[in-house]
Order: sequence, then C-alpha cells, then structure tokens
Amino acid sequence: MAKEKGLEPLAQRIEALNQSGQRANLLQAAQSFVQPEKGVESAEEALQGAADILAEQMAERADLRRYLRDQLLQRAQITASVKKNHPEGTTKYEMYRSYQAPVRSVASHNLLALLRGEREGILKVGLEIEPEPILQILEKRIVKTPVSEVRQFYRGLIQDAYSRLMKPSLTSEVMAEKKAWADEVSIQTFEANLKNLLLSPPAGMKPTLGVDPGFRTGCKVAAVDSTGKFLEYQAIFPHQSERQRQQAADTLARMIQTYRIELIAIGNGTASRETDTFVGEVLRTLSHPPVKVLVNESGASIYSASEVAAAEFPDLDVTVRGAISIARRLQDPLAELVKIDPKSIGVGQYQHDVDQKRLKQKLDDTIESCVNYVGVDLNMASRELLTYVSGITSTVANNIVEYRNANGAFQSRQELLKVKKLGPKAFEQAAGFLRIRNGKNPLDNTAVHPESYGIVDAIAADLALPLEQLPKATDQLKRLNLKTYTTAAAGELTLRDILHELEKPGRDPREQFTYARFQEGIDDITDLTPGMSLEGTITNVTNFGAFVDIGVHQDGLVHISQMADRFVKDPNDIVKVGQVVTVRVLEVDPKLKRIGLSMRKGG
Repeated sequence: MAKEKGLEPLAQRIEALNQSGQRANLLQAAQSFVQPEKGVESAEEALQGAADILAEQMAERADLRRYLRDQLLQRAQITASVKKNHPEGTTKYEMYRSYQAPVRSVASHNLLALLRGEREGILKVGLEIEPEPILQILEKRIVKTPVSEVRQFYRGLIQDAYSRLMKPSLTSEVMAEKKAWADEVSIQTFEANLKNLLLSPPAGMKPTLGVDPGFRTGCKVAAVDSTGKFLEYQAIFPHQSERQRQQAADTLARMIQTYRIELIAIGNGTASRETDTFVGEVLRTLSHPPVKVLVNESGASIYSASEVAAAEFPDLDVTVRGAISIARRLQDPLAELVKIDPKSIGVGQYQHDVDQKRLKQKLDDTIESCVNYVGVDLNMASRELLTYVSGITSTVANNIVEYRNANGAFQSRQELLKVKKLGPKAFEQAAGFLRIRNGKNPLDNTAVHPESYGIVDAIAADLALPLEQLPKATDQLKRLNLKTYTTAAAGELTLRDILHELEKPGRDPREQFTYARFQEGIDDITDLTPGMSLEGTITNVTNFGAFVDIGVHQDGLVHISQMADRFVKDPNDIVKVGQVVTVRVLEVDPKLKRIGLSMRKGG
C-alpha cells in the first residue's frame, strides 16, 4: 500500500542516508511526499509508509531469516497452556497445562501431542525467545549510520519487522521443520514395531481353535486346520449360568477332539482372562491337552468387517471371521497381519498425526521387506500376502490364486510362467521368495533362485549326490572350492549364500515360538499391588518406553528410565514388540487405568 502511495523513493532515500552516514532531517525529507489525494496526510504518515517498505525488505533478506531461524531452533522455548474454557482436570492434556521445553531438545511424542491438542482447540502452543539479543544483532547488521535520528528510525522498523513479519513466519517454518522431524521419528518407531510384530515367531501350522471372548454375547469359537482352512464355528456361553458353562465345556472338548486341535488362540480383549481360566479348566479334563495362548487381537475386528474378509468368507458373520483371524494369527502372524491396515494393529506412536502418505509408503516397504525375508508358501499364501512379494502386483496375485484354484497346487516355480500377466521380469523378481513344499525340485523350497539351479546341480554332480542329500553333506559343502563354480552372474558371496541355504532348506528365519504365562488370579487392574513380579508381552515400543500386556485388560508402561539398571537412550535397544519379559509393578491407578512397571533388577 505504501508503494502504491508513491513512498518507495522516500524509503530508498532513507536507506541511502543509512549507508552514507549523512545527517538529515527525516521529517523535512518526508514533507515532499505528503499527498492527501493519495492518502498521505502528513510527513509522519509518509515516514511510516517508508518504514513499512524497509521492514518488508528486511524481512525478506535471506541472511537475516537464516540467522533468526537458527536462533529459534537453538534458543527458543516451545510453550503451551490449556485454554481457559477447560478447567483443571478435565482434559487429557493436563501435563501440558503450563508447559515449556527447549525447541532443540523437545521429545517428538511431546511435540506431536502438543500439536494435536492445539488442533483440537484445547491447547495454545507457541514459541518464545528473548528478543533483545536478536534485535541488537539485527540492528548491528542493518544500521550503518552513526546519526541518532536515522538510527532511532531504523530501531523502530527493525522491531516491527521482527515482531510483525519475521517471527510469525519463521515460527511457522520452525514448527513445520520440527513436525517433519517428529513425524520421521514416529514413523521409524512404527516401522520398527511393525517389523518386529510381523516377524513374531509363528506357533506353526497346526490345527487351531480361535476364541474371541465375550461375556453377554458369549465366546465365538472357530476351528481351522493345519493350513488355516475354516472347519467349524460355535458360540459358547461359559460366563452365564452353570448349565451353559457345562454346555460350553462339552462343546469345546468335542471340537478339540474332533479336529485334533493342538493350539488354542484366545483373544486378549474383554473377558479374555475369564475365558482363559475356563479353557484351562476344560483342558485339565483331557489326556492330551493342546497349548493355549493369549493372542493380541488388535485389528481383528477391523479385518472381520473389511472387504478382504468378506471376499474370503462371504457366507460367514463378522464375529466368525474375527475368531478365524485370531486362530490364524497364532499359526502364522505374518500371513494374517498383512490383511490388516497396519495403523489398526496398535503398534504406532501418534500414527494418525504424522504425514499419512509418507507413513503408508514406509509401512508398505516394511511389510514387503518382512514378507520377502521370510518367504511365502506359494500353495497356501493368500492374495494379500502374495501382493507384498517383490515383483507381484495385486492383479498378478489374484491371477496366481485363480490359477491355483483351477489347476491345483503348483508343482514347480517354472509353472508360475503359465499365470496370466506374470512375465519373465516378474518371475525373475519373485521366484526366489516363493516356496513350494514337496514339489518336483527340492530347490523350489529354498531361497535359491531358479537362475542358480544349474550351479547347485553342478555341485551335486561333483559330489555324486542327489539334490535331496545335499543338506546332509555339510562337511563336503564346506570343503568346496567356490572359485570353481563362480560365474559372471554368481560371485563367491552369492555362492556362500546358496551353500548356507542348502544347509537348512525351507527353514523359517523367524525366532523360536514363545509366549507369556500370565499369573493365575491376576485378571484385573484391581488385582495388582506394587512389588508384584509378573510375566508379560511387549505390545508397543515408543521413544519414551514400552507397553506390556500382563493379562489385566490394560497394558502397563515401562518408562525408559525403568528399562535397565543403566542409562537407556533408545527403548528399541532393550525390547521389541512380541518379546516376553518379566516386570515388577511400581504403581497402580485403577481410576485413570494406569499401571507403572519396571524391568530394573536393582529395585
């Protein structure tokens, strides 16, 4: 507006005076710019307009913005307060009621919580910094003249440029930069947790009962066979009358015996511990009882109502699908969890507050990495699991399943080339990650890629052994001169990987299956007392600690300071999702449903 009023030449004249150090009467210099017809009524108004122009020029200087931005990042404090219309004790942001933390060291989870509170209209968040040292530096960089009148004029416009133009815009920049950093930390935490959850040890493909517990609506029980195929569903009511409890016990025992059940997966939601106790009573009456395990059911209800579940079980109710998912999750966590949106699994930290596009890309990459690391049984894999195999698109995955349904089990990897839209390039990318058990070629059940089969055939011929006998010839394999078999496509490192794979063909790289044994009689938060030692399973790791399921419907928190008898910088150095740990109860607050736990040995 000042420029439109013709005041830019005045601003230029004042800047020239600043640079030259000449004395001048600014009011007198501004007098010739008084033009009422343009809205400049006085010399003072003309000077104010010139000051606005110079302030804007100053605010756009890259070197000054860089300096102020660095100062905000290094010296500013993030402050927060709860708005007046939220009385004390009425929000989940009480710890931020009067909050202050240095920008350079604010914890990522605190920052994301502050920004969420601000977005919800509960918190007022800002950046505070002592202005005087900054204004002094800005004055030193801008004001060149010793003339006091000009210096005083510049002092005012510098104050205006700083408070009105520079600090607000740079505060937004700094907060956006810190938000991007906090997003990345949160995404990395989610990525690590998801990876550990997906790579949780499988209990094995054994006949399994999935139990989705409930009080009033009963427990939903689904039997699946050793391939995960659905067999039978029953609703039982063990928490109602004594008569119904006995009927439930009879039904459970019959299903266990009929399908030769080896595993029972009990969801860890409402009524889980009571159902666990009931199932334990039934198992004590059997001569060869199966192993029962409490399974984290996060996301099972999301899956059961999804299009994926509807396509897989179009004729089954959502409650039945949930019980099937719980059973399969125990058999093979990876194969089942890929069907669920990772954000519904409950292992993130403020996952709904971060950059969703970046989060999705990272999580998809993580799932693909895990699937390819473990390998996929080509004759059992679902369409969803196949989609995450390198080189296989959703359409090709669908075509693989359709081919399998029409022609029966694949007998060799080469047969994949008969699948529609699966060309040589996709085959080259995918073949090494797909396994065929009991196929025509034993190498099809290994991570050895088909293009290296010739090398293995040559090794077998030189050792005068059939392919099936190579895994037993470990001493002979170790004595091989690898240089004999190197080619342009397969160097010595590749050959070592091949030999390593031949030692344990078809092995699962995941760890041995273990599970937490929850203490009997400790079923609710009210059963806990400080000092108790309990076994539990890590359900989520954040950068401030880890949450542990100890079987009381409410996860407890092991704060980072309680993880070890030494300083812990990153909880991921100590624990991972799915790990079984022993913890000690520190404090219990049933009203707020908070449980404080410790893993420290030294009390």
